[in-house]
Parts: sequence; C-alpha cells; structure tokens
Amino acid sequence: MKIICIGRNYANHAKELNNDIPSEPVFFLKPETALLPKRNPFVYPSFSNDVHYETEIVVRINRLGKHIHEKFAPKYYNEIGIGIDFTARDVQAELKSKGLPWEKAKAFDGSAPVSPKFLPVSQFEDIQNINFSLRVNGEVRQQGNTKDMLFGINQIIAYVSQFVTLKIGDLIFTGTPAGVGPVKMGDTLECFIEDTTMLKFNVK
Repeated sequence: MKIICIGRNYANHAKELNNDIPSEPVFFLKPETALLPKRNPFVYPSFSNDVHYETEIVVRINRLGKHIHEKFAPKYYNEIGIGIDFTARDVQAELKSKGLPWEKAKAFDGSAPVSPKFLPVSQFEDIQNINFSLRVNGEVRQQGNTKDMLFGINQIIAYVSQFVTLKIGDLIFTGTPAGVGPVKMGDTLECFIEDTTMLKFNVK
C-alpha cells in the first residue's frame, strides 16, 4: 500500500505559500509508516519546530490499474475519507532552498492521519462539490470544497496512473485548500466531511 499526495491542487493554497500554479498535477509519495495508528495521538517530531496541518479529501483505490483513462477513473474508487498531510515546514523550507527532495519534511512516521471510516461516493450528488473542514481546539481553521480543485479526482487518477500502477488499498490525498497553519502539543484536531466528524486526535 502506498500513499500518493497531490500538491498545490487549490490555487489559494499555492498562493499562500508563494508557489506557482501548476499546469499538471504535482505528486509525491509517503510510506505506509506515515499512517497514524487508530486511537493514537500525533507525536510532535523532535526534528521540527514548525509542523503544519494540511487537511485533504482522501480517495481509496479499489482496483488494480495502470494507464487509466479519465472517463474510466470512477471505476477505480467508491469511497472517500479525509486526512491530514502533516508537513515540517521549517525542514521543508531548508530542503527547498538546497534543491533537495522533501521526504524528511513530508514522509515521517505518523505524518498522514486518515479517517478510520470512509464514505461511499454514492451518497454524494457530485464528488466535485463536497465541503470539508478542520477544527483545532473547536475553532474552524480550514474550509474547502472539492469544486475548487485545480485537477479533479478523476483527472488525478488518470494522470498518476500513467507513471505509477495503482493497487487496491492505495490512498490518494487530493490536495489542501488555503488556511494551513501550525499545530502545538496539546491541540485537538477534528476533520469533517460536510457535517460528519470523520477524524479526531490529539497532538502529544
């Protein structure tokens, strides 16, 4: 199982980090060890002083696929969840300044909490019109809607599958909206799809 993350897929988020708007999907990988075990807190890593949350809709692949045409992409998933792409922003900035890969900042253990439950796609009228949000200590910090994606879910699946074979159980983080920010020890994070609480954990 692999975790595929799409970067800069919401224009306002790209702008808030002073990044260019991409002309095609940007993706990177996290290892399976980035998943946060159920009921575990997120342990603040010792190598960073500036860890940021990035809340994202997550798609779970249910069929083996390679070179998938966009019109057939819906056959390769039937559930969505939500997750957080934790980023050690200070580490990332240092790596970017040296032109180095970002794995240390993005792929560390526990950096990809994912909701324990997924919702069937069939319960949504339009997969590209879904509200999702993050609350930190009860305060709304991020709000997004999948209609604002630069590249829709089916486009993402078609694009990534040209380079990487998708396997059953693979997770695709589809990008984060504007509003990313730091977490600190003692924070409680809650993620929602529409009004349904999907994920809740503490920072330790």
